Amino acid sequence: MKRSLVAAALAAVVSLPAAAQTEIQWWHSMTGGLNDWVTDLANGFNASQKEYKVVPVYKGQYDESMTAAIAAFRAGNAPHILQVFEVGTATMMASKGAIVPVGKVLSDAGYKFDPKAYIPAVVGYYTAPNGQMLSYPFNSSTTILNYNKDAFKAAGLDPEKAPATWPELVAAAAKLKASGHKCPFTTSWQGWTQLESFSTWHNTLFASKNNGFGGMDARLLVNSPLHVRHIENLANMAKQGLFVYKGRNNLGDAPFYSGECAMQTGSSSTYANIKKNAKFNFGIAPLPYYPDVPGAPQNTIIGGASLWVMSGKPAKDYKGVAEFFTYLSSPEVQAKSHQRTGYLPITMAALELTEKSGFYKQNPGTDTAVNQMIRKTTDKSRGIRLGNFVQIRAIQDEELEQVWAGKKSAQEALDSIVKRGNEQLERFEKANKG
Repeated sequence: MKRSLVAAALAAVVSLPAAAQTEIQWWHSMTGGLNDWVTDLANGFNASQKEYKVVPVYKGQYDESMTAAIAAFRAGNAPHILQVFEVGTATMMASKGAIVPVGKVLSDAGYKFDPKAYIPAVVGYYTAPNGQMLSYPFNSSTTILNYNKDAFKAAGLDPEKAPATWPELVAAAAKLKASGHKCPFTTSWQGWTQLESFSTWHNTLFASKNNGFGGMDARLLVNSPLHVRHIENLANMAKQGLFVYKGRNNLGDAPFYSGECAMQTGSSSTYANIKKNAKFNFGIAPLPYYPDVPGAPQNTIIGGASLWVMSGKPAKDYKGVAEFFTYLSSPEVQAKSHQRTGYLPITMAALELTEKSGFYKQNPGTDTAVNQMIRKTTDKSRGIRLGNFVQIRAIQDEELEQVWAGKKSAQEALDSIVKRGNEQLERFEKANKG
């Protein structure tokens, strides 16, 4: 009898439900190896404590996940955390009532946000004029130049010396073509690399109002003499077969990995894929610049995405979000992510930890992106924060493609980008006034 009572008591204890974990929904747009990285980050945090469980969910490409989150917010079932690409920043900022600034989430949970701990160009982009962090910098990248060292050697070029200026790049491309290369130079993300980052790298405004940081009445300035000169230069390269356009977004990445193209401008986050796929020695170098432009080179700008906190959740949920972001900010987690993906370390401590580990010495060039970003920013180079930026990027693609095809001059295309882009900016300003 006693034995059966003990057994019953034990069974009752075993059947008691464990204290329920608070689930934190995280919607993201990472695929392939980067999806694995996101899953590992969530699993690492979940294993570090028992109160919260972060659940990462792939919701399509950046524009798709943003649309899905807006619809979910309106229906009252938005995720806690949404990954948004950098061109969606102004749109998210204008979504008052839909988001909770990350700085507030952290301070409410008892965590102190110290902007000095972060790489200036990274934290500056996602910070409001009052100094409050709006979103959490997550997968931050910047623009760099990749080049094929073996192809350089075969063309009689110094494989340890990447072209530092645009005239040097044109000369290198000509030698590569003469040695039999059918694609001496290509680019990914042409608007980002050849207009946006090009502007900040030359300390030149892309748009008025300090590139949109000074207000929603910003207008595009990319038809300046310097911008026209650069696009004309690329157009001439295209005519001579020195620059081969491979398509929008990241379509210029694979032709570099395969060895088809000898030089490429693109995202620093290409590092992991190049290392995995390239069958040749490669180098990573800063973006080229025009040496006669005062203030060049300045700093490149941020790409990638940040994590936004959606409103309407219980206070205990936000405490979990704050703990997760604090976990992501730890130097060890940041350094490991940086070394694994090619994305920037967002804190100075993670950068120092990576340096001390010898990673940059063992993988030459991997510090290029960081060095471009830790320079002191100016009002012209802090970044670009514009409304309807997704639509403006599409306009840049359409107009630049007309130049590469020989159907428009650089001046005509850039004038059209300004005209069409400003219509988008006016529309955004009108919709979000007040």
